[in-house]
Amino acid sequence: MRNGDDLEGFDGEASSASMISAASSPYQPTTEPVSQRRGLGGLRCDLDYLRGTLGRLKLAEVLLALTAFICIETIMECSPCEGLYFFEFVSCSALVVTGALLLLFSLNLHTRIPQINWNLTDLVNTGLSTFFFFIASVVLAALNHKTGAEIAAMVFGFLAMAVYAVNTFLAIKKWRVSSRQQSSRQTSDYIRARTESREVVHRPEIQRLDA
Repeated sequence: MRNGDDLEGFDGEASSASMISAASSPYQPTTEPVSQRRGLGGLRCDLDYLRGTLGRLKLAEVLLALTAFICIETIMECSPCEGLYFFEFVSCSALVVTGALLLLFSLNLHTRIPQINWNLTDLVNTGLSTFFFFIASVVLAALNHKTGAEIAAMVFGFLAMAVYAVNTFLAIKKWRVSSRQQSSRQTSDYIRARTESREVVHRPEIQRLDA
């Protein structure tokens, strides 16, 4: 039988062996939170964006486009119907695209896709929506039959056009600022790279790692 010292020595050897096997094992414990490993984990609503000017404009655009779409959908009879169909298409498209952008910006999902220029995307969307809401509202005003639903749709169409126009103006300013910052960043990176390469050339004692 083993005595007490042998048992203590055996326990120490077992614990040391378990520590060594745990250190060498490829299956190491992780301290990464479960929420960060999930695909949609860590989502939060950006209240600062929703309270800001761009967020409020996006909310107003979605509400106005939705109201205009509901108004045009309540019209049961039309002749000719081309103007109503065009207004319906414009209001529905603006509602879907602007709603998707509002969701991406308010949840900061756009930061997970840095390959897309989101400032330019927002600018294109607001510019096209302004133009098409203007055309659709003018056509609806010229072809309407003085019904309440048509007048309401036309009014909300012009209001949506005005809000989109303001958003377009602000989007242009934001896009210009971001473009200048990106250009200055690229210029500084280029100058830094040229400076480092010149220092290596003028100081032969510095050897490149890939030489």
